Amino acid sequence: MTERRIVRGRVAGFSPWEDEFGYSRAVAAGDHVHVAGSTAWVDGRIEHEGDPYRQTLAAFGVGLQALAAYGLTADDVVRTRMYITHVRDAEEVGRAHRQLFAAARPVATMVVVEGLIDSRMMVEVELDAYRAGLAKTLEAPEGKQP
Repeated sequence: MTERRIVRGRVAGFSPWEDEFGYSRAVAAGDHVHVAGSTAWVDGRIEHEGDPYRQTLAAFGVGLQALAAYGLTADDVVRTRMYITHVRDAEEVGRAHRQLFAAARPVATMVVVEGLIDSRMMVEVELDAYRAGLAKTLEAPEGKQP
Protein backbone atom coordinates (compact mmCIF):
# COMPACT_ATOMS: atom_id res chain seq x y z
CA MET A 1 0.00 0.00 0.00
CA THR A 2 1.20 3.51 -0.84
CA GLU A 3 2.10 5.83 2.03
CA ARG A 4 -0.49 8.57 2.66
CA ARG A 5 0.88 11.73 4.22
CA ILE A 6 -0.26 15.19 5.30
CA VAL A 7 2.25 17.99 4.83
CA ARG A 8 1.24 21.61 5.59
CA GLY A 9 -2.45 20.72 5.38
CA ARG A 10 -2.10 18.75 2.12
CA VAL A 11 -2.72 15.01 1.69
CA ALA A 12 -0.72 13.07 -0.90
CA GLY A 13 0.31 9.55 -1.81
CA PHE A 14 -2.70 8.19 -3.71
CA SER A 15 -1.51 8.11 -7.33
CA PRO A 16 1.65 8.45 -9.42
CA TRP A 17 0.20 11.50 -11.16
CA GLU A 18 0.36 13.59 -7.97
CA ASP A 19 4.15 13.92 -8.14
CA GLU A 20 4.30 13.81 -11.93
CA PHE A 21 1.80 16.64 -12.39
CA GLY A 22 2.50 18.50 -9.12
CA TYR A 23 -0.74 18.32 -7.13
CA SER A 24 -2.07 17.07 -3.81
CA ARG A 25 -4.94 14.63 -3.31
CA ALA A 26 -6.56 16.95 -0.79
CA VAL A 27 -5.93 20.42 0.55
CA ALA A 28 -7.40 22.05 3.64
CA ALA A 29 -8.35 25.71 3.27
CA GLY A 30 -9.72 27.00 6.54
CA ASP A 31 -12.67 24.84 7.54
CA HIS A 32 -12.95 23.40 4.00
CA VAL A 33 -11.19 20.43 2.42
CA HIS A 34 -11.02 20.06 -1.36
CA VAL A 35 -10.26 16.63 -2.81
CA ALA A 36 -8.76 16.35 -6.28
CA GLY A 37 -10.25 14.21 -9.00
CA SER A 38 -10.20 10.60 -7.84
CA THR A 39 -10.68 7.45 -9.88
CA ALA A 40 -10.72 3.72 -9.28
CA TRP A 41 -6.90 3.75 -9.37
CA VAL A 42 -6.09 1.88 -6.15
CA ASP A 43 -2.70 0.47 -5.12
CA GLY A 44 -1.22 0.83 -8.59
CA ARG A 45 -4.06 -0.59 -10.67
CA ILE A 46 -7.50 0.24 -11.98
CA GLU A 47 -10.23 -1.59 -10.09
CA HIS A 48 -13.52 -2.86 -11.52
CA GLU A 49 -12.78 -2.37 -15.20
CA GLY A 50 -16.04 -2.15 -17.16
CA ASP A 51 -18.27 -1.62 -14.09
CA PRO A 52 -19.28 2.04 -13.63
CA TYR A 53 -21.11 1.42 -10.35
CA ARG A 54 -18.16 -0.28 -8.64
CA GLN A 55 -15.66 2.14 -10.17
CA THR A 56 -17.68 5.01 -8.70
CA LEU A 57 -17.69 3.41 -5.26
CA ALA A 58 -13.91 2.88 -5.54
CA ALA A 59 -13.30 6.45 -6.74
CA PHE A 60 -15.37 7.95 -3.92
CA GLY A 61 -13.55 5.57 -1.57
CA VAL A 62 -10.24 7.18 -2.57
CA GLY A 63 -11.70 10.63 -1.96
CA LEU A 64 -13.25 9.66 1.36
CA GLN A 65 -9.95 8.13 2.47
CA ALA A 66 -8.28 11.48 1.79
CA LEU A 67 -10.97 13.24 3.85
CA ALA A 68 -10.47 10.72 6.66
CA ALA A 69 -6.92 12.05 7.09
CA TYR A 70 -8.60 15.23 8.38
CA GLY A 71 -11.11 13.32 10.49
CA LEU A 72 -13.93 13.99 7.99
CA THR A 73 -16.55 11.57 6.65
CA ALA A 74 -19.23 11.42 3.97
CA ASP A 75 -21.46 13.40 6.33
CA ASP A 76 -19.10 16.39 5.97
CA VAL A 77 -19.24 16.40 2.15
CA VAL A 78 -21.02 19.47 0.78
CA ARG A 79 -20.31 19.12 -2.97
CA THR A 80 -19.51 16.29 -5.35
CA ARG A 81 -18.60 16.30 -9.01
CA MET A 82 -18.76 13.22 -11.21
CA TYR A 83 -17.14 13.07 -14.63
CA ILE A 84 -18.31 10.09 -16.66
CA THR A 85 -17.14 8.90 -20.05
CA HIS A 86 -20.51 7.71 -21.34
CA VAL A 87 -24.07 8.88 -20.68
CA ARG A 88 -25.26 5.26 -20.41
CA ASP A 89 -23.36 5.04 -17.09
CA ALA A 90 -25.20 7.96 -15.45
CA GLU A 91 -27.76 5.80 -13.64
CA GLU A 92 -25.17 3.42 -12.16
CA VAL A 93 -22.89 6.29 -11.14
CA GLY A 94 -25.87 8.07 -9.58
CA ARG A 95 -26.87 4.90 -7.75
CA ALA A 96 -23.39 4.66 -6.20
CA HIS A 97 -23.53 8.35 -5.25
CA ARG A 98 -26.91 7.86 -3.57
CA GLN A 99 -25.60 4.84 -1.65
CA LEU A 100 -22.75 6.89 -0.18
CA PHE A 101 -24.32 10.31 0.25
CA ALA A 102 -28.10 9.90 0.69
CA ALA A 103 -27.87 11.07 4.31
CA ALA A 104 -25.59 14.06 3.64
CA ARG A 105 -27.29 15.10 0.36
CA PRO A 106 -24.45 17.30 -0.96
CA VAL A 107 -24.93 19.44 -4.04
CA ALA A 108 -23.78 17.39 -7.01
CA THR A 109 -22.79 17.76 -10.64
CA MET A 110 -22.46 14.98 -13.22
CA VAL A 111 -20.82 15.75 -16.56
CA VAL A 112 -20.13 13.54 -19.57
CA VAL A 113 -16.56 13.98 -20.82
CA GLU A 114 -14.78 12.61 -23.85
CA GLY A 115 -12.27 10.60 -21.82
CA LEU A 116 -10.07 10.32 -18.75
CA ILE A 117 -6.31 9.85 -18.36
CA ASP A 118 -6.64 6.07 -18.82
CA SER A 119 -9.29 4.68 -21.20
CA ARG A 120 -10.25 1.97 -18.67
CA MET A 121 -11.43 4.64 -16.24
CA MET A 122 -15.17 5.25 -16.55
CA VAL A 123 -15.62 7.87 -13.82
CA GLU A 124 -13.64 10.49 -11.94
CA VAL A 125 -15.02 12.26 -8.87
CA GLU A 126 -14.22 15.33 -6.80
CA LEU A 127 -15.29 16.09 -3.24
CA ASP A 128 -15.53 19.27 -1.20
CA ALA A 129 -16.13 19.00 2.53
CA TYR A 130 -16.71 21.42 5.38
CA ARG A 131 -16.60 21.22 9.16
CA ALA A 132 -16.86 24.28 11.38
CA GLY A 133 -13.70 24.60 13.49
CA LEU A 134 -11.60 22.28 11.30
CA ALA A 135 -8.92 24.92 10.77
CA LYS A 136 -8.23 25.10 14.52
CA THR A 137 -7.56 21.35 14.61
CA LEU A 138 -5.01 21.75 11.80
CA GLU A 139 -3.08 24.49 13.62
CA ALA A 140 -0.70 22.01 15.20
CA PRO A 141 3.04 22.51 15.76
CA GLU A 142 5.26 21.63 12.77
CA GLY A 143 5.39 17.88 12.28
CA LYS A 144 2.24 17.32 14.36
CA GLN A 145 -0.31 17.56 11.54
CA PRO A 146 -3.23 15.10 11.79
